[in-house]
Amino acid sequence: MNTSIVIMGVAGCGKSSLGGVLAQAMHLPLVEGDDFHSPESRQKMSQGIALTDDDRAGWLDRLCDQLRQHPGGIVLTCSALKKAYRDHLRQAAPGLRFAFLQISREDAQARVASRGQAHFFSSKLVDSQFATLQLPTGEPGVLTLDAMAPLSQLQAEVAAWLTTKELT
Repeated sequence: MNTSIVIMGVAGCGKSSLGGVLAQAMHLPLVEGDDFHSPESRQKMSQGIALTDDDRAGWLDRLCDQLRQHPGGIVLTCSALKKAYRDHLRQAAPGLRFAFLQISREDAQARVASRGQAHFFSSKLVDSQFATLQLPTGEPGVLTLDAMAPLSQLQAEVAAWLTTKELT
């Protein structure tokens, strides 16, 4: 069975942290979506310039390739902010599930600001992430989580949810 899941949400919600523990617990490869941004997109983000749909198109295609290259399943971290982006990923992996880490603007801003120079993403872009976000409410195969919950709790919730057969 293909157990692929996208850990999604705005910058600072904890995608990489949850993705890492979940991949380890499930013995699945972890694919960090940020690693597949073009150098031009990374440069724009480091300068506080929000990406456009055109900027994200090639990135999403590369992530779809990763989903197809791992038919046994992967844990993919990807903001997946718009429904169209999520639908594009779903086309590459039927039955794909999404764990949406919901976080307040203030908490996301604080987390991103605390990264300092360790990450290319500018804290100036948090507001644009919230402006772009289309909540996945009502979409199939989406679990909404409180991003501020303990990591062990989040991992347990996702792992339990993934054992269900239905995309709810």
